[in-house]
Amino acid sequence: MRLLLIGDIVGKPGRQIAMDAVATLRQQQRLDLVVANGENAADGSGITPTIYRELIQAGIDCITLGDHIYRRKEISAILALEANILKPANFPASAPGRSWTVIRTASGVSVGVFCMLGRVYMRPVDCPFTAADRVLSEMPEHVRVRLLDFHAEATSDKQVMGRYLDGRVSAVLGTHTHVATADEQIFPGGTAFQCDVGMTGPHESIIGRRIDRVLTTTLTFCPTEFHVAKDDVRLCGTMVEVDPETGRATGIHRVIVRYSDGGELRVSIS
Repeated sequence: MRLLLIGDIVGKPGRQIAMDAVATLRQQQRLDLVVANGENAADGSGITPTIYRELIQAGIDCITLGDHIYRRKEISAILALEANILKPANFPASAPGRSWTVIRTASGVSVGVFCMLGRVYMRPVDCPFTAADRVLSEMPEHVRVRLLDFHAEATSDKQVMGRYLDGRVSAVLGTHTHVATADEQIFPGGTAFQCDVGMTGPHESIIGRRIDRVLTTTLTFCPTEFHVAKDDVRLCGTMVEVDPETGRATGIHRVIVRYSDGGELRVSIS
């Protein structure tokens, strides 16, 4: 079976290419499950109920979130009600949202999905390693395919998590830095790993924001609005092939989708 994690969706440009591309990717790549990190989907920070519904209607099966999860307070009601949108599992138990979920694919395979925050250069959170152990102990044993979106800053943080969970999950894929890494691999225990799957949004930018605004604030210390940029919009993600009987990964590939000059979608798999 094939799973796709779409990297951080940033603002309206990121939402648009995600909604345009998901149906094509599902058909062309025979995807069984599509997960997307949506924590920057609302104008670059947070997510709203309307955006959540748009992404689900476009064919995304599950939405993971990160450190901007509660930036739009109206999302709390959705987090409390829906099973296919997740808070980081190492947030407090009292924080709104579910720590993990199980999605049943059209072929009948159950896939466990969860997300967590790293601790290096991030906001204070509970231990992600302890949280991972708890989540895996709570998931039903028959759920052999398991995907972690590890939303973290440091590559070392992500690599440690990948090695810690090797053989216990199908994939540990990183988000948050908005820059795709070229370290996709499968660890000895059968866990697919990549430090960061990249950003879905405008790449003529500084991690999705207008270059001029970021430069101005950086050089002068004068605050400005970091508006979402508009140009060179791409979808970045990572596709993992998994044996549904064992949960072991058998392949991992970087995915990039761009618009051609004529507005058509161009899909690149590496």
